[in-house]
Amino acid sequence: MMAGIKALVALSFSGALGLTFLLLGCALEHFGVYWPMFVLIFYILSPIPNLIARRHADDTESSNACRELAYFLTSGIVVSAYGLPVVLARKSVIQWGACGLVMAGNCVIFLTILGFFLIFGGGDDFSWEQW
Repeated sequence: MMAGIKALVALSFSGALGLTFLLLGCALEHFGVYWPMFVLIFYILSPIPNLIARRHADDTESSNACRELAYFLTSGIVVSAYGLPVVLARKSVIQWGACGLVMAGNCVIFLTILGFFLIFGGGDDFSWEQW
């Protein structure tokens, strides 16, 4: 039980660190534009296909169409989260420094989401479903 709490605290810390990078990319006086905050939508949408696929997928098959579709949709959402700051920087809506901070925040947040699913998504007696 203690290992799960330590993992949850570590994931919370890394999530806070990723959001700090995102907020720094928006709120620093040198940048001062809040358009990169739209990346939060991708953070919310990214785990949804996998959550749905885990509910509707049977684990008897090695290749599952539902799970493969969920991986495809999740990868599209993640690529879009990395693409949005680049497009905004190329169109001079945000500066490249803000784009770099948002990209760093994306890396940390998506690794946090992946870590959450790896630690708490195993389906054993200690899983994410109890939270």
